[in-house]
Amino acid sequence: MANSDNPGSGTVGPTCAEIIVVRHGETVWNVDGRIQGHIDVELNDVGREQAAVVADRLSREFKVSAVYSSDLKRASETAEKIAASCGIAEVIKDPDLRERHLGDLQGLVLREAAKVSDAAYRAFKSHRTNQNIPVCQTDLFFQTF
Repeated sequence: MANSDNPGSGTVGPTCAEIIVVRHGETVWNVDGRIQGHIDVELNDVGREQAAVVADRLSREFKVSAVYSSDLKRASETAEKIAASCGIAEVIKDPDLRERHLGDLQGLVLREAAKVSDAAYRAFKSHRTNQNIPVCQTDLFFQTF
């Protein structure tokens, strides 16, 4: 929560913590509509620029004291730019912060996913958060990217 005396100041009271969540910048797979999941895809040039812009804004508008990221390149590169702009020496990388593993859908273009794995696609599109997305051996192929 922000300090109520100065909303948006980026300061919090002594008993509060403010958490800012930032999504990684754009990747080539985002542009293609390709499902990433745990596949380690780097930022593209637009994503690097997006990361720089958000890093600059955060450094001006908030007092950032720590930066956490998943260990995937797209997230950690975004986080590294934020940390550097905010004077944070180290990004704390944790694989538990990765986005959801998307099983058989990883590496597929969304519009083709239903054709390739109907069960996985239905689980993915479900609004139920406890859906397991099926994984078969073809998933290992996509892990090499």
